[in-house]
Amino acid sequence: QVQLVESGGGLVQAGGSLRLSCAPSSSLFSISTMGWYRQAPGKQRELVATITSAGSTNYADSLKGRFTISRDNAKNTVNLQMNSLKPEDTAVYYCKMTRFGSDYWGQGTQVTVSS
Repeated sequence: QVQLVESGGGLVQAGGSLRLSCAPSSSLFSISTMGWYRQAPGKQRELVATITSAGSTNYADSLKGRFTISRDNAKNTVNLQMNSLKPEDTAVYYCKMTRFGSDYWGQGTQVTVSS
């Protein structure tokens, strides 16, 4: 069973920054696609960003330029750098690992941006 542990969430003022990290308990991390998703209250879960094993990235259009996804295969971690945060970025942020067609999710970390 793969476990993903997210960290780095918290409360920040608008305009501030946060860095989320996710550490999957899988030796196959380096060949997996990793992603960050978020879910705000009353809304559906949505894509934030993904990064393939080769390092190719994909972002939600509305977040390009503010959020950056990265991975460190040596440390088995995927990170999400979030800058210029806005109140509408408030959500639970989830890490996802995809390998061999199966998805594994973390339990999420709360990000709250105050105005």
